[in-house]
Amino acid sequence: MAIITIGIDLAKNVFAVHGVNESGKAELVRPEVPRAKLLELIANLPPCLIGMEACSGAHHWAREFIKFGHSIRLMAPKFVAPYRMSGKRGKNDAADAAAKVRGAPLLARPA
Repeated sequence: MAIITIGIDLAKNVFAVHGVNESGKAELVRPEVPRAKLLELIANLPPCLIGMEACSGAHHWAREFIKFGHSIRLMAPKFVAPYRMSGKRGKNDAADAAAKVRGAPLLARPA
């Protein structure tokens, strides 16, 4: 199955990427993607929906990802927190990336 939604937790040097297929099963789980490899990873994927927390860096990455045909949804951090699975994992970059996957399709308007 193809990846239809990706969540990216942006950071300074290492990003967390989580992608799911049509049934919601994780197809792409990369807890540590170096900054230099992020664009290459996204460029090699078919066009899909990408969710990220809105921040100054998110707008830059959104412009880059749009060049490859992806749809972008930027969300405020307060809207990501309810989708984070608490309990076993708690708050970390990989959990935040997975939360963005769950929250991105619910936003009405692309960035």
